Order: sequence, then structure tokens, then C-alpha cells
Amino acid sequence: MQFLTDTRIDFMKYRLPLAVVSLILVVGSLITVLFVKKMNIGIDFAGGTQVTLRFKEQPDVDQLRSVLGDAGFPAAVIQRYGAPGSNEVLIRTPTLEETDQGSAAGGSDSESGGGLKKGQATVLLEALDARFNSGETVGTDLNRESADALAGQLADLDPDGIGVVAGNIPDSYREVATQILSLRRDNSIISSWDELRSLPGVSGAAVDALEREGHLGNFSILAVENVGPQIGSELKSQGIWAVVLSLLGMLIYIAVRFEIRFGIGAVAAIAHDVTITLGLYALAGFEFNVTTIAAFLTLVGYSVNDTVVVFDRVRENMRRARRESLESILNTSINQTLSRTVMTSGTTLLVVGTIFFFGGDVLRGFAFLLLIGIVVGTYSSVFIASPVVLLWEKYFGRAARSQRARVK
Repeated sequence: MQFLTDTRIDFMKYRLPLAVVSLILVVGSLITVLFVKKMNIGIDFAGGTQVTLRFKEQPDVDQLRSVLGDAGFPAAVIQRYGAPGSNEVLIRTPTLEETDQGSAAGGSDSESGGGLKKGQATVLLEALDARFNSGETVGTDLNRESADALAGQLADLDPDGIGVVAGNIPDSYREVATQILSLRRDNSIISSWDELRSLPGVSGAAVDALEREGHLGNFSILAVENVGPQIGSELKSQGIWAVVLSLLGMLIYIAVRFEIRFGIGAVAAIAHDVTITLGLYALAGFEFNVTTIAAFLTLVGYSVNDTVVVFDRVRENMRRARRESLESILNTSINQTLSRTVMTSGTTLLVVGTIFFFGGDVLRGFAFLLLIGIVVGTYSSVFIASPVVLLWEKYFGRAARSQRARVK
């Protein structure tokens, strides 16, 4: 499939008005990020606790906010999570000194229930227990119990009459515990005891014993992540350096492969893309985390690749048409690579668009950033990188240097 194969568009004719548009977008993005709507920094960088929960029934977010506020988490961010009707909620809290103990003060970890260290996550879950599980006083919560603890409880109860030796847990009870946790993992929460009775290998006596000695809590823990402020600060610093060094590496690579003016043009285009995309990302309110840094690095690579294709054609045409002006060569080169640019960007947008609409909440911010970045990057490879090369040549090229030498 081929199209746009014989275009003669005078792209450089529009460089000044579009430069004004780009400048407005860049300044607007910087104002948005720095003053109007600052970045929604995730716990990867800010430090804190993130807990993902699933409730039996749709929770009231205002009620959750009130419960956590009374428990000492007034700045907690609460949002619905997962597919509609899944009753999943994501809770993020900043690091608090008075609860910054155990795992919350350490590095980064992820847990899925049972055996939580005393820290922010535990304080938060205790507050939720007091509100949503206040009437449940019998034994352990099967929606929170770990496999080993559940197997140990079954061994103590010995509902199947195996004749358990003290201190020994039979394999059959370990298998029952594994089956129950597999059910909880598949469904995210166990809603009724009837779900346990239908499990293969789980006897009715075992379910009856667990029902007598335990209960099914009204929420389950899907994930708990704790990041200390020191770790968050280190991740932030490393992320910034990753982007800066990638820009520097691109500049050196293009300057060596082509000329310094092309390297300056490419870096200007990348800086333009990153700034505008960052502003729109902040405006959309997506969380800025480690995944976001990965998306920006992907965007940097994509943007410079698109620009290099144009510059490679410019270099070829400069050898063939030495008497033509640089502006004319830039126009010719952009027209010659236009079909490739549109096809590559279009097919990539289809994939990223699919991730954005159908990839779920976890990937939506990543996909949004790439969607905006690809559009802006395609625009910048034509209307930013090439005009900057032309501008550099005008003021710092051979003709400009010769003119200054004659004036002196």
C-alpha cells in the first residue's frame, strides 16, 4: 500500500506560524506542570502506601474517605479501580511519620494479604476492618488468611478426622488451603460459603468447620505496596538522569553520524515532544510513576528514530543536489519520507489506541502518554527538527560565519 508518494508540500513555508503554536504549547505545558495542575506523583517517587481492595458490595467512596480521615489519613487518594462493577478500590496515602514503621519505612514490597508488617498498611486496614467487618468476631478472615495459616487452622480443627500429629500439617489440608486461596485469587474475593463447597477435594466437613471457626470478610486485599520516602527520592533522581542522559546520548550519536546542526535539531524536537506531552499528561491527571518514565524513554526513542529517517534522506539529497538551498532540500526530503512517516505513526497509533481503550487502568496512563507523544513526535520531526536545522545554519553555518568574518 502506497500513498503520498509524489507530494510537493512546502513545509518550511509554515515554519514560523507553527513555531509560534509550538512555543505557546510548550509554555502552556510548563505552566500547567509547575503552577496550575502539578503532577500527580505516584508513590514510586513520593513514598507512601498503595492498597488495592475488592469489596463484596460497591463501596461508598465518601464513606471510605471519612473512615480513613478519622484513622489519620486525611490526604488519602481513593479511586475506583478495575472494570465497572468489580467493586475494586485503589487507596494511596503519603508517608506519615507516626505510622512509618516496618515495611513502610523500608524499601518497596508487594503483598496480597496475611502477615502484613505493622505500618501504614496495617493501620489503614485496621480502620477499614473496624468499619466494614465490625460485626465479624469469629476466628480468622478467609478473605485475608495466608495459605500456611489456613492449613495450620485446618490441622488444628482436623474436620476430616485424619488424626493429626501435633506440629504436623498433613498434605491433604495444605491442598485444601491451596484450593481455597486459588478460588480467592481467581474471584478476588470469596462472597459465600457455597463457593467453597463446590471446590473439588474440599469436604463439606472442612467447610463447616471453617464456617464455625472463621468468617468471610467484606473486603479482600489484592495488593499492598509500600515505598519509603528515601527510596522514592532515589527513584525520582534516577528517572530524571535516565531522561537527561538519553537526550545527551541522542545528541552525541546524531552529531557523530550526521552533523552538530542535525543533533541540535533532533534534541530540540525531543525536548518539544517531552514538554508538551508532559503538560497534557499532567492535565489529564494520570499518575506519574516509574512506568511513566519508561513511556517517556520510549517516546524519546520513537521521536529520534522518526527524525533520523528524515535527516538521513536530507544527507543523501545534499550530496545529490549541492547547488540547491538547504530549505529546498529539507522540503524535498520531508516529502519523500512523508508516506513512511504517516504509515509508521498510523500503525503504531492503532496498537497504542487499543491498549488505551482495552488495556485496563494500569496501562491507560502509559498508553495515553504514547498516544499524545506519537502525534506530537510526528509533527515535530517535520515542523520542529528541520526548521531548527535551518535556523542553526542561518546563524551558525558556514555562510553566517563567512559573513561575520567579512564584516570584521
